[in-house]
Amino acid sequence: MAVRPEGTPCWADVMSPDAGGAKRFYGGVLGWTFVEVPSEDGYYIEAYADGKAVAAVVPPAPGQEDRSQWCLYLASGDAVATAGRIRDSGGRVLMEPVQADDLGALCLARDPGGVLFGVWQAGRHEGFQATAGPGAYCWAEVLTREPEKSDAFFPAVFPYRAKRREDAETDFRVFGLGDRSVLGRMRMTEDFPPGTSPCINVYFTVTDCDAAVARAVELGGVLRFGPLDTPFGRFATLGDPQGADFSVIDTTTARGEGPTLTDVP
Repeated sequence: MAVRPEGTPCWADVMSPDAGGAKRFYGGVLGWTFVEVPSEDGYYIEAYADGKAVAAVVPPAPGQEDRSQWCLYLASGDAVATAGRIRDSGGRVLMEPVQADDLGALCLARDPGGVLFGVWQAGRHEGFQATAGPGAYCWAEVLTREPEKSDAFFPAVFPYRAKRREDAETDFRVFGLGDRSVLGRMRMTEDFPPGTSPCINVYFTVTDCDAAVARAVELGGVLRFGPLDTPFGRFATLGDPQGADFSVIDTTTARGEGPTLTDVP
């Protein structure tokens, strides 16, 4: 079994109260096909892009049955130990580590600023079977109004090294493992609608950003931001019909030079 380094984004699921609606929407926008897996929690539906598992549709977290949202899972070699570091670093464990048969173990948590994320200790289910290709996960960013809390928390729980973007207009950091950038962190500004909750925004690759936006709106989704050309590709942020936000990006259309990043002491 391939072991992902601690803290690597390794899986994502959309917690949705309407499994059928989620399948119709994401199947239309990202081209996913689906396989339902028996579950004691009501339903667990794996999503596939080009025959590879890339995400899942699951019931909402306890206490949030009326809310749809994406959750990114970070790899752990020991979910119990990671849960302990989460608590010791000021985070809150929402669901204690639980074994999912021989698939692996997981827990759900929030950072001190309220950002939801998951922890996954892989067993038979190793996580993403594909990344970066059409329909697959490619990037994620912590969006928070309290960046100093996230900046202290995540490197305390996972072995991240942080770099800061040298741009006076943008408070942005990148968390890396070795030489590889794995997770961004952006300060939420007044450009975000009032009441927008802190979260981890997940990005999925598409072959045509504008076409994906048009299809999402046609299927009842909402355009939150963009489309916008960037040094990383043309992207847009969308809301699905149940309210879960995510982003799509066409990485083949990069424009301009990337930002300068410097190490954070």
